[in-house]
Amino acid sequence: MACLNTLKQDIKTLELHFPKSHERFQVVAASVDELTCRFVGKNGKKYEIHANITETYPSTPPVWFAETEESSITTAVQMLSNTSGRDNLIVPQVRILLQELCKRHNLPELPNLESLEGNYVLQSEDELVDDSEDEDEEIDYDDDHIEMEDDISSSQEKKDNNLSSEHSATLERLQQTQRQDYMRGSISGSVQATDRLMKELRDVYRSESFKKGVFTVDLVNDSLYEWNVKLLMVDPDSPLHNDLVQLKEKDGKDYILLNILFSETFPFEPPFVRVVHPVITGGYVLGGGAICMELLTKQGWSSAYTVEAIILQIAATLVKGKARVKFVGTKVPAQYSLAHAQKSFRSLVQIHEKNGWFTPPKEDG
Repeated sequence: MACLNTLKQDIKTLELHFPKSHERFQVVAASVDELTCRFVGKNGKKYEIHANITETYPSTPPVWFAETEESSITTAVQMLSNTSGRDNLIVPQVRILLQELCKRHNLPELPNLESLEGNYVLQSEDELVDDSEDEDEEIDYDDDHIEMEDDISSSQEKKDNNLSSEHSATLERLQQTQRQDYMRGSISGSVQATDRLMKELRDVYRSESFKKGVFTVDLVNDSLYEWNVKLLMVDPDSPLHNDLVQLKEKDGKDYILLNILFSETFPFEPPFVRVVHPVITGGYVLGGGAICMELLTKQGWSSAYTVEAIILQIAATLVKGKARVKFVGTKVPAQYSLAHAQKSFRSLVQIHEKNGWFTPPKEDG
């Protein structure tokens, strides 16, 4: 398990070089599957930056995202998804990140970066690819990936102990499908998006709002890239709540069905979210079921947003916008269409790009 041992040693190296007391860059928390760091800017402003070390590491780099929308941070973070070979590994990733952050914040490069890279090469040179070596001497990333799967899976299983057997089985089935696709070289979407969505689904299953029945999640055709979400609970004092009670009496459905489509660029671009059923008036719901929210546009999106936060924000926005169920007649369709929703959303974005955003503020809810 050379790869896992190297990863553990690399994490220790980062913790040694960047303790929580470091003036510029701090490793706040670290494990074999996740790294949380803090960058301190020129004026003392702190930025939280996370890396998910995925099952395909080191053949693909960790998935990085920042808890800010500032371009000086997000641009540097997004660069890390374009590395290859040696630069996929966590220590070179941190070195590249710090070089870019210091450059974009007009700060001098950290003096210990050279020693960080030096220590890394010394402790790992037998396990890394040297460009001058022949192909048969190169590291087999697939083998390393397989060797560390059991250890990472064991770590994940401990975190998943509080999940229901149904949800644990879903996650396991998805992981097996990903592993098979990876070995066949037929991965759908992108590695970064797939790994982030696995994390999002796992976090949703663990969340209190999900366990309390605020909403449910179903994967369409067992795909991580399309979710059907049923909003089962809204503010009980809202007219929308009363409408859902009435809807159950009429149609046997007491929920709002959302459809969420993720692209291979997720989490660097927002998902497309629409209401499918019932037809709603008000609540910032457009024709076709598209939703008027800045955070669902490229302009207002941040890779730090979680899927759970999006769902809860939409529920709050519907109530704030005084959404009501339209109890349709025979001449009006009972649900929206995807094509209509996409057309309405494109028009919405064009209007707001010219005139700015006014409602609803994305911090509300």
